[in-house]
This record gives sequence, C-alpha cells and structure tokens, in this order.
Amino acid sequence: MQCWGSGEAGAPVRGRLLGVSAALRGANASREVDPVELPNCWLIKGIERGSEDIEILPNGLAFISSGLKYPGMQSFAPDKPGEIFLMDLNEENPRAVELRISRGFDLASFSPHGISTYVDEDDSVYLFVVNHPHLKSTVEVFKFSEDDSSLVHLKTVKHDLLSSVNDIVAVGPDSFYATNDHYFFDFILILLEMFLGLTWSNVVYYSPKEVKEVAAGFYSANGINISPDGKYIYVADILDHNVHVMEKHANWKLTHVKTLQLDTLLDNLFVDPHTGDIWTGCHPNGMKLLFYSPENPPASEVLRIQNILSEKPTVTRVYANNGSVLQGSSAAAVYKGKLLVGTVFHRALYCEL
Repeated sequence: MQCWGSGEAGAPVRGRLLGVSAALRGANASREVDPVELPNCWLIKGIERGSEDIEILPNGLAFISSGLKYPGMQSFAPDKPGEIFLMDLNEENPRAVELRISRGFDLASFSPHGISTYVDEDDSVYLFVVNHPHLKSTVEVFKFSEDDSSLVHLKTVKHDLLSSVNDIVAVGPDSFYATNDHYFFDFILILLEMFLGLTWSNVVYYSPKEVKEVAAGFYSANGINISPDGKYIYVADILDHNVHVMEKHANWKLTHVKTLQLDTLLDNLFVDPHTGDIWTGCHPNGMKLLFYSPENPPASEVLRIQNILSEKPTVTRVYANNGSVLQGSSAAAVYKGKLLVGTVFHRALYCEL
C-alpha cells in the first residue's frame, strides 16, 4: 500500500522525513502500548480515510473531518477529495453522513485538517475548517444548514501569518485562534528545531480587522481549544509532549499560566463544555505514524485531563490500542457518555462509556 507522497516525486519528502526522524526526540520511538479496552466500541461505518478532528456541539451533533493529505503521511485514497461527516449522537444507533458542500467551493483540492464550530446568538452554526489545497494553508468558513444537512461555503481565509495551520478554535463568527506547526512551511525548520532546540511554532489570532501572533515558543503547536468560561486557551505541543494553559486577554493576546507534561504525543484537544475536562487523541509511538507499515501499525491512545488548572490535574488513560483496531488516533470527543475517537488516516471509533 503506497504512502501519499511516495514514489519518485515524493522522494525529497521522504528523504526529509528520514532526516527529521533522526532528530525527532519527541517521537517515543521505542514505547510500547499497554492496552486499555472499553467494552462497547465499534468502528464507524463509512469512515475509511481518517477522522482527523472531531467537534461536538452541545446539542450532540458531531462534525468529523476526513481525507487529510499530509506530506509523507499515509493515505488510503490519495486521489479522493476530503469530506466532512455529521453524526447525531442523540440517535440510538448514530451513523456518519457525508455533508454536501455548496457549489462554487473547490472540492477537488479539499484536504480538511483541524475543525472548530461557533454558534451565534441566533443558534446559527458556523464550521471553521483548516484546509490544505495543493499543500497550502487556508481556513474555510461554512454555515451549517440543518434543514438539508449541508454546508454553505461563506469564505476562504488566507494570510501570511497563517502559513502552516494545524488546528483552530473559533471565538466569533469570523474570528479564531490558529496554531502554526510549520510542517507545510519548510522541513528545515523541523530539523533546526530538533537539533538546536529552536521553537518556531506559534499561535495566531485572526479577525477581519486584525491578525497577529499572540503566543510563540512551541516546538510544534498542534491542537488548540478554549475553556468553557472563555478565559483560557489550551495548546498541545505534540513534539514536547505537553499541554500549555494560556490566559486570554481583552486584546486577544495569550500569556502562559502553566504546562502539563505527559508521556505521549498529544494531537487535537476537545473540551467538555459541562465539566471542562480535556479529551485528546494521542500517538504513543510517533515513528510508526511517520513510517507506516500495515504489519506494525501506529497505536492509538485517548487521555482525559481533569482539573488542569489545579496543582495536581488528574490524567486518565481511557482507551489504548496497539493498532489492531484503531491506528494513529488524533482526536477524542465526548457527549453524554458517548466517546468518538478519530485518526489521522484510518477509521473512527464509537464507544459507550
């Protein structure tokens, strides 16, 4: 099975990744996974090409991004455009339905990455999607139509400061925070970062009136989300194995409050709107993710972080699998005792907790 970007044309990408792997201090190259099984889980039918990020509204509607094409990363269908799926977790047996996207949007180059939702005072739902058309970085803004389960494309956001966007958290109908991981910018940055300890990655605030860097000093800023009270922004640094708690100020700047260190590569972050708990899909062994082998697939791990602002947060491994069921988990989200676990390029898992 071919990796996307493999072959003659992809040789420079693969060669650069080999260089990165030699320096990848944060990849947990030798860690093995102790399984943590859940009794009531099954793979979601219809999701075959990844479920990189998951966003669940307070009413139980779940949006799932699928079909990400990432340089050097495995893809089971590299020629097919990305998709956004919807699941209603209030149903007894929820199923994933692909959302139709309005005409005029370039679906052929759609490569969805991190996603976020914003619900305005009229209960209109806006879906923000990080997109990588032709390996560029854009943010696509959609309005969700529940009447016909479709997405109406409103606009494409591009900016020099949004150079290599990984994830996003919406803070208004046309504003958001975004993490730049610099993966799409230049691999030499990752090499310098690993060998010299440089921190190139950052967080950017975007609105139509103002765009600015609001936090920096990350090795590879990945998942980002906001606390239920809107006071704090959480940023996962995947290569440094930690979550940063940042205080949000009136001028949209972020200041560091604390860092929670963990022994895994944290990807996307989901915040339970009722409890404030952080749920994250993780990569216990990053090398298996970079160098995919169906005989030795990347593992999956789900962590729940409770009371992150306290002196001693509680971290629980809720689910862990060696790749025999789920490969390369990147997201975890909950709703009323139901857990969804997403992956970079594999399937998606539904569990009843």
